Amino acid sequence: MDFALSDRTKDLQEQLTAFVAERVEPAQPVYREQLAAAGDPHAQPPVMEELKAEARRRGLWNLFHPDPEYGPGLTNVEYAPLAEISGRTHLVPEAINCAAPDTGNMEVLTQFGTPEQKDRWLRPLLDGEIRSAFAMTEPDVASSDARNIQLRIERDGDEYVLNGRKWWTSGAMRASCAIFIVMGKTDVDAAPHRQQSMILVPRDTPGVTVVRNLPVFGYVDQEGHAEVTFEDVRVPASNLVAGEGDGFMIAQARLGPGRIHHCMRAIGTAEMALEAMCRRAAARTTFGQPVATRSNVLDWIAEARVEIEMTRLLTMKAAWLMDTVGNKHARIEIAAIKVAAPAMALKILDRAIQVHGGGGVSDDFPLAAAYAHMRTLRLADGPDEVHKLSIARQELKHVVDAPAS
Repeated sequence: MDFALSDRTKDLQEQLTAFVAERVEPAQPVYREQLAAAGDPHAQPPVMEELKAEARRRGLWNLFHPDPEYGPGLTNVEYAPLAEISGRTHLVPEAINCAAPDTGNMEVLTQFGTPEQKDRWLRPLLDGEIRSAFAMTEPDVASSDARNIQLRIERDGDEYVLNGRKWWTSGAMRASCAIFIVMGKTDVDAAPHRQQSMILVPRDTPGVTVVRNLPVFGYVDQEGHAEVTFEDVRVPASNLVAGEGDGFMIAQARLGPGRIHHCMRAIGTAEMALEAMCRRAAARTTFGQPVATRSNVLDWIAEARVEIEMTRLLTMKAAWLMDTVGNKHARIEIAAIKVAAPAMALKILDRAIQVHGGGGVSDDFPLAAAYAHMRTLRLADGPDEVHKLSIARQELKHVVDAPAS
């Protein structure tokens, strides 16, 4: 395994770091002011469009996309350090057009979309002109087992008709969200993994109702996590992604790269939290001594560095395997990082909050909001328990299938 940074990754890493320092960090208070002035927590502050234009000008655009037709064509190993930088502040992913759920949706359209679907939806997503949403999770079933999904997608002549209810549909609250990729059942009598399909549903289609946003620990995410109902929603049959029964396969293809992105951003968040913890510990004094001299705080700082490095190496191994043997053969390592990275980042965030005292749980520092977001990653793209189940089954298989000694 070779995790040495390529020359183009080094160059992009340097450029992205400079972009964050020169443009994104100074824009954060402006962003907050513009968002507050808009009176809508899901509004798009004008400064974001300025950041996006500057990122495109600097060549920091669609860095996630592996196809050189649409971006720089980086491998997973090359993109991973850039995703880590983007995890240090929440404005960066959108500014460089590498924000979920758009990244996963663009990958779906790239791999499985028809030429017509690519022209209508992929191109404006790649250009940052629209946003998108991914509607998979449902409130009435345990969606960690995608076979439970109940929304129906039924053929009626040259159309499909959708009926059902989704929630945690990320991105749906944005006015710029123009398209949903919706997962539902097209054939309840098929084999369990062939019952599901995915279909493109424009947000303004009659019968689509964005019911409400779902806050996370009281935080209203700007992207929005919406409850959405579909009542006799009709779309052309040509909106089906790939073929009937391909939904489960598409979901697996979509979620693998997304998990790498999430985990690398989680490492960036952990680095931010560690830096904040060190600064606060060095700046505060208790009982006549700097907080940074306390043995427990020193332990926390040291342990954070060790745990970040371990998680980064595991994530880079998963990225390397995805590049060399493919997502399917890297599925256990992908599952492992999806368990490890959020847990590691949450632990460091929690300790950074503790070192900050009361300030840590306030909005005067980014730690509390980062904690709320990071906690969702133990559920998003599959809960920890599902990933652990996959890992454990593979470990048991090694033993059970091994020849007797």
